[in-house]
Amino acid sequence: MSGKKVTIIGAGISSLSAASFLGKAGYEVTILEKNETIGGRGRQFSAEGFVFDMGPSWYWMPEVFENFYQKFGYTTSDFYELKRLDPSYNVFWKDGTKTGIPASIDQLYDWFETQEKGSAPKLKKFLADAEYKYEVGMNDLVFQPSLKYTEFADMRILKGLFKLQLLSSFSKYIRKYFKNEKILSLLEFPILFLGAMPKDTPALYSLMNYADISLGTWYPMGGMYHFIAAFEKIAKENGVKILTNHEVTGIKKEGKNVTHVSTIHGDIETDILISGADYQHTDDKILEKDANYSNEYWDKRTMAPSSLLFYLGINKKLEGLEHHNLFFDEDFEQHASEIYQNPTWPSAPLFYASVPSITDKSVAPEGCENLFLLVPIAPDLKDDEATRERYFDLLMSRLEAKTGQKIKEHIIYKRSFCLDDFKKDYHAFKGNAYGLANTLKQTAIFKPSLKSKKLKNMFYTGQLTVPGPGVPPSIISGEVVAKQVMKEFGIK
Repeated sequence: MSGKKVTIIGAGISSLSAASFLGKAGYEVTILEKNETIGGRGRQFSAEGFVFDMGPSWYWMPEVFENFYQKFGYTTSDFYELKRLDPSYNVFWKDGTKTGIPASIDQLYDWFETQEKGSAPKLKKFLADAEYKYEVGMNDLVFQPSLKYTEFADMRILKGLFKLQLLSSFSKYIRKYFKNEKILSLLEFPILFLGAMPKDTPALYSLMNYADISLGTWYPMGGMYHFIAAFEKIAKENGVKILTNHEVTGIKKEGKNVTHVSTIHGDIETDILISGADYQHTDDKILEKDANYSNEYWDKRTMAPSSLLFYLGINKKLEGLEHHNLFFDEDFEQHASEIYQNPTWPSAPLFYASVPSITDKSVAPEGCENLFLLVPIAPDLKDDEATRERYFDLLMSRLEAKTGQKIKEHIIYKRSFCLDDFKKDYHAFKGNAYGLANTLKQTAIFKPSLKSKKLKNMFYTGQLTVPGPGVPPSIISGEVVAKQVMKEFGIK
């Protein structure tokens, strides 16, 4: 291999990750981004003195970021100050109470005991099992390209598979440990974003509870976009060229090899093509006859939720809220059912509120607050302004009632983002926000392949392929596909 040209579609986190590894290995890498700014769902925008992270707001699994940085001679602190939040987040309950989930594990044990006698030792056992799943899952399973069954024939992985409980229901599994409704809701909350009802999600994903409780919730001072900027810096230092406002419209090929990528500005020659764009869009609109999967295949996939988002600038300081706030004051099962089983706009939604300006004064003008609201919703619903406004009024009424203060009349900036925006900005299939649901039938080798079946030099990365959705898995996805390219095309 000598300076082979790699073209990557999209400048999201998985693309930046893949580009960095390939650039370091000696490839000539160009990223083509349709939008004006990079970062994909991790973009950022500013308005009237407020700085809003558009997507990811939870910084979990900090070691995944650190491991990436170290492979390029850096450490996290070279780019931003990482602060652990304490409490990790607030939970507002049905009974009108709220709980600040402490960062201290001993304090969390105490809270568990106040809810259910004898639950502290059960939590210790639960977390020990979750830690094992996390270590095997994050150190072994997620780094497999999942192209064939034999990848999982390693004895450590085989031994681990029996303990990972892939065939067990998460819902039934946690109920073997706990009975208290608040404890169950706390443990099930990460599952809401994985794309299935807890009863349909493998018990493997208790590893998310380990990430939440044991590894903690963090925040990069200055905003989540700081890790995008860090990845951009590393990519460019390794020779990666990034072109924004370069939407890819098609390909040209010779035999079974892509030779050129067509953009709105003309054709670009390439030896290898990687799509970090929406997988279904790449198949349907860019590859067309050379698609990896048919539209019928995609229609049968179980998608993770979309989201209704509001970015709000408030001209006063807010009380009774933490950086992260979960409103579990309505029925979890009903909302989950309206996402996964009977897709419809939720009748009484759970929602999430983030106030990063509580931690970071740089994201809002002095005396103001930066408020971010999110409602998980089913993908592919009808999205219109009237519906957005109806839910906005509902959220504000509940937020004001639960915190005992006026908020709506103090809004000086407002922007919404929903299904139609996910489709427009990211070509997101059915307007999804979180990729594919993490069901057993869509795990590892059952996910859409990272390698094209029809084109020898075509690959995929990102949340719709291995290892799955979320920022840390997307970082790993970029590394996995880069290693596969190096395996097939060599290292300079």
